[in-house]
Amino acid sequence: MIPLSLLPLPLIHPCSESSCAYVLIVTAVYWVSEAVPLGAAALVPAFLYPLFGVLKSSEVASEYFKDTTLLLMGVICLAASIEKWNLHKRIALRMVMIAGAKPGMLVLGFMCCTVFLSMWLSNTSTTAMVMPIAEAVLQQLICTGIADSLEDSVTVDTQDEESEKEENQESSKNHLELLNRKQNERHEVCMLSEELNGLTLKPGFGPEFSKDSNGYLPEAPISIPAPPKKPKIRRDSLYPTKRDHMICKCLSLSITYAATIGGLITITGTSTNLIFAEQFNNRYPEAKVINFGTWFIFSLPIALIMLMLTWIWLHFLFLGCNFRETCSLSKKRKTRREILSEKRIHEEYQKLGPISYPEVVTGIFFILMTVLWFTREPGFVTGWTSLFEKKGYRTDATVSVLLGFLLFLIPARKPWPSALFSESKGDDDDEEEEDPLAPMITWKDFQRLMPWEIVILVGGGYALAAGCKVSGLSMWIGRQLEPMSGLPPWAVTLLACLLVSAVTEFASNPATLTVFLPILSALSETLHINPLHTLIPATMCVSFGVMLPVGNPPNAIVFSYGHVQISDMVKAGFGVNLIGVFVVMLAIMTWGEPLFHLSEFPTWALMPNVTGSL
Repeated sequence: MIPLSLLPLPLIHPCSESSCAYVLIVTAVYWVSEAVPLGAAALVPAFLYPLFGVLKSSEVASEYFKDTTLLLMGVICLAASIEKWNLHKRIALRMVMIAGAKPGMLVLGFMCCTVFLSMWLSNTSTTAMVMPIAEAVLQQLICTGIADSLEDSVTVDTQDEESEKEENQESSKNHLELLNRKQNERHEVCMLSEELNGLTLKPGFGPEFSKDSNGYLPEAPISIPAPPKKPKIRRDSLYPTKRDHMICKCLSLSITYAATIGGLITITGTSTNLIFAEQFNNRYPEAKVINFGTWFIFSLPIALIMLMLTWIWLHFLFLGCNFRETCSLSKKRKTRREILSEKRIHEEYQKLGPISYPEVVTGIFFILMTVLWFTREPGFVTGWTSLFEKKGYRTDATVSVLLGFLLFLIPARKPWPSALFSESKGDDDDEEEEDPLAPMITWKDFQRLMPWEIVILVGGGYALAAGCKVSGLSMWIGRQLEPMSGLPPWAVTLLACLLVSAVTEFASNPATLTVFLPILSALSETLHINPLHTLIPATMCVSFGVMLPVGNPPNAIVFSYGHVQISDMVKAGFGVNLIGVFVVMLAIMTWGEPLFHLSEFPTWALMPNVTGSL
């Protein structure tokens, strides 16, 4: 009914502007409502633009595959190799081991490793990778059954660590089997869960505990019935104390927020950054200001500030204000809980074995891609592209596709015998045993991670933007926004950030940004504001849809583990949203101004003769 109800618009006003507006509204409604898949909705301009005479079919088709698509394909090749050889898991566990098991430091450690991984992988993939590791640590915390009591605060000296670790590990693994204790079995118990009618068993009693009263148990023998078969545990009733539940909430939410923060740092970190880069370069081809280096320099301080403020906010919200207790770096005295947590993390790391040859190759490619991106056109010094005679032919996509292609060529087995690296442990070990020349990644590995829906979605956004330019709709929108010319630039940017942040809570991030970018570009040109002054903050704020599980896929992944409720996400996400808008506004008003020359209206932003450019 949507296309039919809006059809009078191009019929009553038969002009290119109204026809383009009709296509834009229909596509936006399908994106926001998700009545059809996002990729399918992105194909609407492909057939409506030619039907209404806005763009030729060949012109529309050329918008669906751009330089950014090649950049994404190369990054996915590297991401496939990272996942296949478990390099991401090794990085995550190592960073958590460095942080320690104190609740505050544990959360910060997981946030740091998630931010780092999310710089290069998609936010969804990063959350899906890190969350199982965090869940294993949380389950170890829960299984100890140690409440916030005197025994929970008991500390042990470092000289007794090994014996305490073994005893507590045995206690953790067998805390349910204690109900079926054999007479010759002895265990040291920290606390028995509340299902035993409130009985508290002290350490040190043996099989003849019924003969001697220890002041806690009656002298008469007590028969404890055998428990039924262990049911599937409900997470909402699993936590020994409220504090345990709060730790689970804090750690779970910190991962999805850290994935969002990490995606801001690189131009390839999230699909919205790619959409902005391609639409900006397509609309302003003379503006050679957005590349991997300039984006990184601008966004890295934003991410670091947001990381610390988000950690402080989550700590205050769920763990309280006692930072000294939860963030102590002292390793001389540790609680039983922290010892068990550290042991579980070390066990997970030991399962990975020694570093393998494919992991080393992947790490080298990872570093090489980053260095080549940085040094292509850093701006403050001459880049490696100056070595070539013809300028402007090589982009970040050139580096990405080249290194991605090499991963299909290089064998996954080391070509020389060596004891430095272990044998490869990928998903296709059997195939590699048969084929010693099996490559680092296969097409199946690439295909499994390649988000074709996002590629089509981004292409649909490019097609809409091209139609708005050619039809003159962008200029018409700009004229309607002239009454805002009295507002200062910072006020326009703030309004754009708040509007985008609100809409993206209920609509997908790529769809929201694709709709708003042409409008904000036209607004900036009309008000004679540097377009980057509004486009960059809006691009970053569109990622702050963190208040609801439907806001973005990482939220849904974390919510599915059952540790948090929607009220928790709304309460914590509202604070993170405010932090994000504040830090982005701070950045655009301070270090962003000299970096992008935001105080002046650039010549490349003057409205060109768009009909002659296509």
